[in-house]
Amino acid sequence: MCSLVESRTKIRVQGVVQGVGFRPFIFNLAKEHQLKGWVTNDSLGVLIEVEGTVGQIAVFLRDISSRVPPLAQIDTIKTMTIPLRRDNDFVIKNTDRLKKAQTLISPDMAICSDCLRELLDPENTRYLYPFINCTNCGPRFTIIKAIPYDRPFTTMGEFNMCSECQKEYVDQGDRRFHAQPNACPVCGPRIYLTDHRGQELICSDLTEVASREGNPVWPEWAMPAVSLRELLTQGKIAGVKGLGGYHLVCDARNQESVQALRKRKHRPNKPLAVMMPDLETVKQYCQVTPAEERLLLSPSRPIVLLKWLAKGDDGITTELARLEKRLGVMLPYTPLHYMLFDSRLKVLVVTSGNFSGEPIIYQDQEAISRLGGVVDYFLLHNRQIIRPCDDSVQRVDKEPIMLRRSRGYAPLPLKIASLGEQNILACGGELKNTFALTRKDQVFLSQHIGDLKTRSSYHLYQRLIDELIALLEVEPEIIAYDLHPGYLSTKYAQKRYREKKRIGVQHHHAHIASCLAEYNLTQNVIGIAFDGTGYGTDGKIWGGEILIASPEKFQRFAHLKYLPLPGGEKAIMEPWRIGAGYLEKAMVEEKWTYDLPLWQDVDISQWYRLQELLKQGIQSPESSSMGRLFDAVSAICGVRGEVTFEGQAAIYLEELAEEELAPVDQVYSYTICFTGLCYEIDPLPMIARIAQEIYQGRKVKEVAQCFHSTIVDIAYRSAILAREIHHLETVVLGGGVFQNRLLSLALQRRLELAGFAVYLPHLIPVNDGGLALGQIYVANHQEKCFGR
Repeated sequence: MCSLVESRTKIRVQGVVQGVGFRPFIFNLAKEHQLKGWVTNDSLGVLIEVEGTVGQIAVFLRDISSRVPPLAQIDTIKTMTIPLRRDNDFVIKNTDRLKKAQTLISPDMAICSDCLRELLDPENTRYLYPFINCTNCGPRFTIIKAIPYDRPFTTMGEFNMCSECQKEYVDQGDRRFHAQPNACPVCGPRIYLTDHRGQELICSDLTEVASREGNPVWPEWAMPAVSLRELLTQGKIAGVKGLGGYHLVCDARNQESVQALRKRKHRPNKPLAVMMPDLETVKQYCQVTPAEERLLLSPSRPIVLLKWLAKGDDGITTELARLEKRLGVMLPYTPLHYMLFDSRLKVLVVTSGNFSGEPIIYQDQEAISRLGGVVDYFLLHNRQIIRPCDDSVQRVDKEPIMLRRSRGYAPLPLKIASLGEQNILACGGELKNTFALTRKDQVFLSQHIGDLKTRSSYHLYQRLIDELIALLEVEPEIIAYDLHPGYLSTKYAQKRYREKKRIGVQHHHAHIASCLAEYNLTQNVIGIAFDGTGYGTDGKIWGGEILIASPEKFQRFAHLKYLPLPGGEKAIMEPWRIGAGYLEKAMVEEKWTYDLPLWQDVDISQWYRLQELLKQGIQSPESSSMGRLFDAVSAICGVRGEVTFEGQAAIYLEELAEEELAPVDQVYSYTICFTGLCYEIDPLPMIARIAQEIYQGRKVKEVAQCFHSTIVDIAYRSAILAREIHHLETVVLGGGVFQNRLLSLALQRRLELAGFAVYLPHLIPVNDGGLALGQIYVANHQEKCFGR
């Protein structure tokens, strides 16, 4: 009988509960259970009061968790019994604005199946309308100005809903009930086509084309997209304004178009991502596992790296990825994307509208001024993008691996149970920058920004930090930053927050700590941090590090031998310098080394000048970097003497190994010796042997396989040694070198067979895109342990 007693309950729901159809869901659920009361958004999340029998309310609470809308994520549900008020109905109340925002902002999400069906239905009033959306899909993060998420606080506030859209908006039985970006061709944003200077064009009447394809006459609002589609079939290049910025688009099966895009964008070698209209098309060109299929179809719609089935024989130009055997593929995630495909256009290049290392361009005037020399046409729209958000990139190994965390994921937080009360801002690194901000037990990792070496990147970086602080309404009390004194992120921390408590975090400690944070680990571990560049505590360049690490501290257990970088930073883009420097150290008197392919495109007089600098120790900083060791071997083998993008030499060396390792008994020689402070790993015997084998004509494929096996062996034997001395059974991997799939999988497998528990980041990038999370974790634990 107790269940029939009347009661009133106040319910607080927190998590991703705004902009995801949560209030309409609660409204309909309350109606279903015959409850009275109300629901509203506020700055803390969603607040509900329901009145009915105890039994009705209990079932209602159960259904909130079990029947949550697809895009919602509930973190907490708190309830309290309050006095009866005898409401007559259940209503959605106007939004309450409290002093402090604590709700979560939803990422932008791909068009849902219901909206896609309407988009492609000639009988629907939103047929081919590029801004169709509902409570289950569409823009969120890139259009929101302030919390709570209501139309006036978004860029859709500029568009007043027509009577039909308003009717949907207030109809509790409609899918667009309280859908904040709701719009239609009558009242919503529009697209328009311009030339490369931004001058709007009158789209030609393509009725003849439409009838040829068996379609009805295109609606007027779709004509700019239809016209652009015709231009793309003619080999033109377009700048298309999307959700979080501009994409550069052309026909991926037109070699001349792709070559022109590469030339105009100054991107000669780095792979280009493609978009295909549906999963069936993807499977025609790529191998797709069930896990990869789930990623492709997920609401986040990342770029997924897939195995290219018939590269060079399937009609897609190999100009997309000249040596790589994997293709970056995504499915359409906006209505406009779907409108660019037809039977003649099955694969489109869809690459970020930016220049190397910079953030994606998202403002119209900047796009026209900077991309006007790249594209032939622009497809624009008049809905403002508040902040840029580039495409996320993932691949699947044993499970999904995050390579770039951005659209579809940012700004969702990671929950870290051990975080303290003080809010921390982590400024990240210099390359692949992201920053992070804490609020209680949540870490908000920013979207991918890019490299901070340009003025535009640095200005955007500062603005996005200010915006996130304002959106979350938190004031950082502790500032964490990289130790490198030359990083702009470090200079920003020291200048902007000179009055705050600041904690410098060593680069490779941050790499390991980011993985510790993801898995909420707090114990000592063996950390293997392999990357290209990180400032060491001795002032030298680190990058091949075996650490004994916990969240609050680390010690250097072992590292690659310090070797010179002839010419300093220039050696990073000219790996032949590194190869030559390593060869000089490995085999000083061997004249035959000048017959190696390393020298095929090198002016030898330039090397003679560098030798003098080496002898004098000028412009030749020492480095223990694993990334530079990959560069050296790549150059010695004649794979890449110069590179045009970060990691190119190492990527090509991995590709040449063809996903195979040499047997363990064929690894190259190296030594591990104790130096009095830590162990030093000397790769010079391996360098000497590789040079001899290349000189004697051994296949580069076989050398690449033996080299990868040797790196696995170095890491494995270092971990075994660390276990013997420190009695640790957990290994954590970090740093950009572990983007190398062959190396990462082989090392994990070998360590696990030896009884280690092995951790690699999955939710955040293993590269510098994950540094900010590690900086947060280190600063938090140092503050708790040492109060420094």
